[in-house]
Amino acid sequence: MASFIDETVQWRGLRRRAAGFAANTASCWEDGTVGSPHSNTVAGWREWVQLPDVGVPWIKAKLDTGATTSAIHAYDIEPFERDGADWVRFTIRPWQRSTEGEVVVESPVVDRRRVRSSSGHAQARYVVEMRLILAGREVTIEVTLTNRDRMGFRMLIGREALRQGFLVDSGSSYLGGKAPRGARRLNRGLEV
Repeated sequence: MASFIDETVQWRGLRRRAAGFAANTASCWEDGTVGSPHSNTVAGWREWVQLPDVGVPWIKAKLDTGATTSAIHAYDIEPFERDGADWVRFTIRPWQRSTEGEVVVESPVVDRRRVRSSSGHAQARYVVEMRLILAGREVTIEVTLTNRDRMGFRMLIGREALRQGFLVDSGSSYLGGKAPRGARRLNRGLEV
C-alpha cells in the first residue's frame, strides 16, 4: 500500500512539474519573451547556430550539458599582440565535409585555460568571446579554440553558454529550425 501511495505522489509531482514546464515554454513563444533574461528557450541536443561577428552564417553545433565550456573547430591558431593586448588569429571551417567557406578571424584573447577533453586529455586553449544566435536568441559566449576534426560537430555549446536561458531537450533536434538547404548540402560535402 505504501508503495502505491509513494508512486501516486511521485506521479503527481512529475505531472505538476511537466505542466509548469509546458506553461513556461508556451509563454516563451506566445507572449514574445523569448529574448528576455527571465525566459528559457528550448533547444534540441543538436542545432544550427549562427556566429554573425566572425562571418559564419551557419554551423552545426552539439549542445552538451556535460561540458562546462563551449568549443569551436579552429586551426592555424596564431597568438599576437595588438596595442599591448593579447589577440589570436585563427581559421574556422564551418562545414563538416567541405573546405569551402573558411573564415579567418582575429579576436582579443579573453583567457587561456586548461581544458580536459571527453577522452581525459588536458590541453591549454585560447578563449575568445563570440556572439551566438541559437533558436532565434542572441547571446555572447566564451569559446575555446581547438581542433575538432575528429568530432561529429564543428562546435560544442557547453553549460556556461546554456545558462544564459536555454533548456536542452535531449530527445529533440533542430527545434530552432534548420539552416537553408544550401548550407546543409555544403555541410555534407555536396554541391550547392
